Amino acid sequence: MNTKQRTIKAEVSVSGTGLHTGEKVTLTFRPAPENHGFKFRRIDVEGQPIIDADVDNVTDTSRGTTITQNGASVNTVEHVLASLVGLELDNILIDLDGPETPIMDGSSLQFIDALVEVGFKEQDADREYFSIPYNIHYSEPDRKVDMVAMPLDDYRFTCMVDYNSPVLGSQHASISTITEFRREIASCRTFCFLHELESLLKHNLIKGGDINNAIVVVDRDVNQEELQHLATLFNRKDIDVAPQGILNNIELRHQNEPARHKLLDMIGDLALVGVPLKGHIMAARPGHAANIAFARKIKALIKKERSKKSFYHYNPNAKPVYDTVQIMNILPHRPPMLLIDRIMELTKTHVVGVKAVTMNEPFFAGHFPGAPVMPGVLQIEAMAQTGGILVLNTVPDPENWLTLFLKIENARFKDKVLPGDTVVFQCDLLAPIRRGIAQMKGVGTVGEKVVVEAELMAQIVRYKNA
Repeated sequence: MNTKQRTIKAEVSVSGTGLHTGEKVTLTFRPAPENHGFKFRRIDVEGQPIIDADVDNVTDTSRGTTITQNGASVNTVEHVLASLVGLELDNILIDLDGPETPIMDGSSLQFIDALVEVGFKEQDADREYFSIPYNIHYSEPDRKVDMVAMPLDDYRFTCMVDYNSPVLGSQHASISTITEFRREIASCRTFCFLHELESLLKHNLIKGGDINNAIVVVDRDVNQEELQHLATLFNRKDIDVAPQGILNNIELRHQNEPARHKLLDMIGDLALVGVPLKGHIMAARPGHAANIAFARKIKALIKKERSKKSFYHYNPNAKPVYDTVQIMNILPHRPPMLLIDRIMELTKTHVVGVKAVTMNEPFFAGHFPGAPVMPGVLQIEAMAQTGGILVLNTVPDPENWLTLFLKIENARFKDKVLPGDTVVFQCDLLAPIRRGIAQMKGVGTVGEKVVVEAELMAQIVRYKNA
């Protein structure tokens, strides 16, 4: 059973300050059409540029995840994106009137609450998951970071953190399915160590400072004078160290809240892969930089797998649409210039042809006979003949027409074609045929390897009277 894509029923806004910029900002979630995905829009910048929530747009991971596109950036996107993934939403436009998402209470809870309040709308298009096909590993040995994505017909997370801290110790967090995010993970706040907080304050990098935005782990002895200084910085009467080894400005929502928040960050960062995933993600000592590197590795695999699926897989036992004799009833070419043996698929916009290359080809007698390679120009000619079948399929008497190629662009030869290879040529229209002129993209493959590609423009002209 297919799962449908989802958006929200109406727009909804939340307001707060950016943790690092200290600027007041309003974030508005807006419904978006099918296949839109997650996009941010900087409405405070001229032209209101759009920034796609895509791992290719990540420009900084030092204090949260920053994405940049079209001359604009958005800082600290992970908590917002985690809320969207946790609610299994697909299509949302996120308007911001500042450079950073509001930190709120340091978790995803207030974003979740706002989205739940307006409700969800099922859309017509199916949700297309990417299922992790095999174990994908990522590691940084020097930082003892290890991550793996494993096949699973669900979205499951397991996270371990270990900072060699006597306060935190080693912590684990997990969810067995993404539907547990709202209950188990969304409310878990960001955390930092006291020495990190002091460094950020010293360098004026935590201007949105409200100490209730984060769990502060006290990783060294502090005296009363230092505690009073912290209280002054955060406009509080006093601050002390709680028995759990954290500042007593807040109480932990879960004993392992830091590990749960790391899991939250991981979900938000992996949303930048751009498609909903199915798999079990396990991570030891994750952080934003590692999350993004891992997301890039997964996205590269997605691109590779989708590229494979887009190519025709030739089965020599399958019945062709046209065999060699039938092709000669359509094309005027004859051996040795007939370079297509079979047509395997043919629609109004798409054609697949096959060429079996043997050592008996006449061109091998003069083209590197000691190291035979099919000439690139003849690969293009074979592709053109395949495309010619597609174009001639639009007229009732194809045998009375010629296909003349007007232009060849962006031709690339990516690997050698050798005797014994079977080349599959796939041509797809780039635009509807107008006045007998067709524009198409052609790709030639041997197995799963692309050997040639080009963009072709052709025109059909009558050369015989009907």
